[in-house]
Amino acid sequence: MPANSTAPRHVLHKRNHRVLRGVALAATALIAFSGTAVALVNADLQSKLTVDDVDKLLGDDRPTIVADPDDPYAGQQLNILVMGTDLRDAENEKIAGKGGGMGSDTTMIVHVSGDRKSVEVVSIPRDSLVDIPSCLTGDGVQSAPEAQGMFNKAFAIGAGSKQDFATAAACTIKTVEQLTGIRITSHVVLKMTGVIEVVDAIGGVPMCLPEAVKENPKYGKLDLPAGPNTLDGRTAINFLRARHGQGMGLELESDLTRIERQQAFLDAASREIFKQNLITNSPELYSVVKAVLAAINTSPDLGSPSALAGLAFSLRSINMDDITFTYLPVFDSVTRPGRVEWKPEAAEIWERIINDDRVPGTPAALADEKAAQATKDAPSKPAGDDGATTDAPSSPETTDTPAKETTKAPTKPTKRPGVC
Repeated sequence: MPANSTAPRHVLHKRNHRVLRGVALAATALIAFSGTAVALVNADLQSKLTVDDVDKLLGDDRPTIVADPDDPYAGQQLNILVMGTDLRDAENEKIAGKGGGMGSDTTMIVHVSGDRKSVEVVSIPRDSLVDIPSCLTGDGVQSAPEAQGMFNKAFAIGAGSKQDFATAAACTIKTVEQLTGIRITSHVVLKMTGVIEVVDAIGGVPMCLPEAVKENPKYGKLDLPAGPNTLDGRTAINFLRARHGQGMGLELESDLTRIERQQAFLDAASREIFKQNLITNSPELYSVVKAVLAAINTSPDLGSPSALAGLAFSLRSINMDDITFTYLPVFDSVTRPGRVEWKPEAAEIWERIINDDRVPGTPAALADEKAAQATKDAPSKPAGDDGATTDAPSSPETTDTPAKETTKAPTKPTKRPGVC
């Protein structure tokens, strides 16, 4: 698309139900895999992990997670809020340049089903206009509530002048819970420098770009040809953050098209992680785990390598096609150019997560439908039947006719743009 296109800034390519099949969240996979190295690196990794308990900042009415010997969260759904921060500390200034404040550059709700058979990831656009509640800030004062503020401002408000990660995360969690009705059980804050270290630790991320991607020189030096590329850590962070230039939506200068590129990258990174089979490769896993844990601040329930081990093993057999990304349905704000507002249909997504329901059309959802139909079609047991066999002939309707499927089997997902 030409640079002078008059297309709306927040147009997204059309996709069925705006749900992308077969996509895994690389950050979640890395965090989960870290638990499998407990026996090798427990003491070392524990010393590298920064734990922020934000529950005391959110009040007494918080969801509780009952421990289990293996998976500490067995049978319970998890709602993990993943926040990528654009904090301009000394390290991050080398990447993104100088800037004021500390916002959440990327925010995702990661819903892990109670039976560990599916994961849904919902990206929240940073440019969303939302109501931000009063929060305790890093300066120890209570902020005033703000109507129709930009979503990523919640992180900055909570951080305060002291740039406190715990209060920043707490304010973002409070905002998300107020907007969606979802109770966040855990959180992760990922720093930009951490992305570089993690990507380099896995040896880079192969991507096949559908077109050349060139950032406007005024904003950065990203310049990738169409076709196969292997992104190292620094190139990856530039690819994830770029908003101006040509290729893969840069022309629109939109946060929503940037989300699409981020998800394409996460898909490719996840496939590379699974391809390397890091769970059984202890030496390589060790370096990846160190990079992950040194790069994040997290809640106490995710701050234990042994707890991560249980969660990792509970997810190890998940079907890749049951890990999905969901885009929020949004529209361009009429009153605030360059900003977006959520459509009423977003409520359906939040209700699905609250009820721990599947994303329609995924293998796990279809399996549930098939099982429910089979139960419905099964012959009812006559009253007084003690289970003894008789010589009465069986009804052909109940013995020879298989259960009728209500939905066609899903077709093989098409790889997202950017995945080799």
